[in-house]
Amino acid sequence: MKLEGLLTEACNPDTIDIDKRSSLEIVAQINREDQKVALAVQAILPDIARAVDDIVAAIRAGGRLFYLGAGTSGRIGILDASECPPTYGTPPELVQGLIAGGPQAIFRAVEGAEDSVTLAAEDLTGKQLSAQDIVVGIAASGRTPYVIGGLRYARSVGCRTIALTCSPDSEMANVADHSLTVLTGPEVITGSTRMKAGSAQKMVLNMLTTASMIGLGKVYSNLMVDVQATNLKLKERAKRMVSQAAGVSHSQAEAALQAANGSAKLAIVMSLTGTSAEDASRLLQAGQGFVAKALALHGSQINKTTV
Repeated sequence: MKLEGLLTEACNPDTIDIDKRSSLEIVAQINREDQKVALAVQAILPDIARAVDDIVAAIRAGGRLFYLGAGTSGRIGILDASECPPTYGTPPELVQGLIAGGPQAIFRAVEGAEDSVTLAAEDLTGKQLSAQDIVVGIAASGRTPYVIGGLRYARSVGCRTIALTCSPDSEMANVADHSLTVLTGPEVITGSTRMKAGSAQKMVLNMLTTASMIGLGKVYSNLMVDVQATNLKLKERAKRMVSQAAGVSHSQAEAALQAANGSAKLAIVMSLTGTSAEDASRLLQAGQGFVAKALALHGSQINKTTV
């Protein structure tokens, strides 16, 4: 294995004497390097948008989104996937993160797991991967065998594939349909890709799932209207959301949520249209789950009856 040619393994000349600096100087240097991450992500926004379009299309066709990674990259994928059900009301199987070495590798490194080119294929086979699904491989270096093997397997069954890396001209980029290459440059500590590269990966995954969920109708205005109110904080958030979106009082929002069986999206449509839960549900179904479309449909129905 040759690491010297990888951008993520290069020595950062700006931090060459960081071991001699004060604590304030160290954190200031880290902060200066971190500021480069958002600009590196900005440089590939059109590529990210194209990947989002494919994710939305795959999910609308009944597919699932899988993240593949090893070490930090795998953990970041699992983190993003695990936040989708509570935030957007998605079933747990819709967005899944797989890490080299299995669940135990989330907490402790599993030696050698990332070096297997067949392990990801086994993991994906266990998930009954099909051509409807879409797979995102994540690796700062762009050369992790576990991820490369998984992307190749995904393509062999007809999946669309996305490679998220931080190194140019990587093998992963060459085997995927979409290449999201975020050039964050050498790390503060040479090779410590949990830093800038990890931050870039998290930023891109935030974009992939957030933009996809917006494209699937799970956001109205900038409100997470499909939130699962599974604890006191989220229940209160749902009330505030209905109150804000529908312009009703806190108590009216609470009553609407009760009538809507806890669904903020349904409660908003009910409150804004003055319809029953059943009628509001039909409007949402006709609007493909988009609140704005449901409201437009209701408006057009009113116009027809008054003409």
